[in-house]
Amino acid sequence: MKKLMNSASDYVDEVLEGLVLAHPRLSLGGSARRVVHRAEGMRRGKVGIVSGGGSGHLPLFTGYVGSGMLDACSIGNVFEGPNIDSCIEAIKLADGGAGVLRLYGNYGGDRMNFDMAGEFLEGEIETTTVLGTDDIASAAPEESAKRRGVAGIIYAYKMAGAHAEEGADLAAVTETARQAVAATKTIGLALSPCQVPGSAKPTFEIAADEFELGMGIHGEPGLWRSKMKPADEIVDEMIGRLLAERPAGHRGRVSVLVNSLGATPLEELLILYRRACAKLGEAGLEIVHPLVGPYATSMEMAGASISICFLDGALERLLAAPSGSPFWEVK
Repeated sequence: MKKLMNSASDYVDEVLEGLVLAHPRLSLGGSARRVVHRAEGMRRGKVGIVSGGGSGHLPLFTGYVGSGMLDACSIGNVFEGPNIDSCIEAIKLADGGAGVLRLYGNYGGDRMNFDMAGEFLEGEIETTTVLGTDDIASAAPEESAKRRGVAGIIYAYKMAGAHAEEGADLAAVTETARQAVAATKTIGLALSPCQVPGSAKPTFEIAADEFELGMGIHGEPGLWRSKMKPADEIVDEMIGRLLAERPAGHRGRVSVLVNSLGATPLEELLILYRRACAKLGEAGLEIVHPLVGPYATSMEMAGASISICFLDGALERLLAAPSGSPFWEVK
């Protein structure tokens, strides 16, 4: 597979260098320059929020560093979690003296290294952890703690980041992140694979006339494969599965994210969003603050995901609060 790169070994570092050059509000830090953080530094007394994960998912994770969102982000090689040193360095760069929330997806390598980083800094910096677990295809509802974190984690970034910017303490910011994660459900589909730089073959194989519902952002197995269907039929099933996990007693307003996994064009995302609007309207739900575009990708994988964040008044207020990250700005 052809890629516009110099070498596989330099791929991630050159991406990060380009990212901070294109967005001067970001800076590269850490001994290996694998931590993206806010260039202006931390405001004293503000709770810090860090995230991180493997490269290959831009604008996740590093593109959401900025005011009202993340303060620092550690990044690993493509589809590999960040190492413990970069996790430690990210936490230190996000420390404003009020503690640091570690907010990242539910993946084994990320958990291990962020947990070890927290233990290493125990007694120096108070930290808490919230895991993104929005992928409903990755485990049954009764085992929701085992679910993967995918595109929907950006709602937790936004809401927890806004609360921290307002001056809330670590316990309150952590609880906001937990509530945002619990309120958000995601399901995806894949049409074609991506190929990791330097790899001899794509991450998975799928026939030209097939799609897979529920596949993860690294090619983790989904729910089933099928011959291609009309977009409306696919969205109907996706929305039906998401609404089946609507929180008990929820009424009224939701935010919807229709996300490209990398290669799917905006035109096709808008076709999906059009049908999602119709189905949610039939369910008596009002959409506010919709998001359509590439918010959490998987290299050049073709496919999309739909996330629904079931809002209450507090979460909606934080969703609407100003933020200034490169790839999600609210004024």
